[in-house]
Amino acid sequence: MALGKDYATQECSIARALEIVGERWTLLVIRDALYGVRRYNDFLVHLGIPRAVLAARLQTLTAEGILEKRRYQQSPPRDEYVVTDRGVALWPTLRSLGLWGREHYGEPALRIFRHADCGTEIGRYGECPACGTFVALGDVLMVPGPGADRNPADPVSRALLKPKRMLEPIEMDAA
Repeated sequence: MALGKDYATQECSIARALEIVGERWTLLVIRDALYGVRRYNDFLVHLGIPRAVLAARLQTLTAEGILEKRRYQQSPPRDEYVVTDRGVALWPTLRSLGLWGREHYGEPALRIFRHADCGTEIGRYGECPACGTFVALGDVLMVPGPGADRNPADPVSRALLKPKRMLEPIEMDAA
């Protein structure tokens, strides 16, 4: 019997969410968008994802209001993908999934997320232990962790070696 493509018989909000974000690559596309990746080619290079798959995932995420497609150049026409509030709302899920993976598979942290105002590493649920407040995603500073490759091959990974706030566009070094 072929594997179904939806969860039509499930009456569950998790099943509905999986309809949108449960396909392979989708959460990684969202993760990269939260990191500040915005351009098609940057997603392509950083993720190593097939072009057709990336195009389909970006189309779905845009149609669902998780990403917004914006024109950044008229001639030739070029667009970028910006995270919406609906996409930002997925941050706690991605954070928890990353922590779960690290805890259960013994992987060192590739990135550490700190409260930009005080420098304290944010807690499991996005709280600042030092300030006692929830840290908005735009106030999260991402820095390389002990497991980060210090000499990555792709330009996006190299750009992510510099401390940066979440959601801000990545800045690529001129080649």
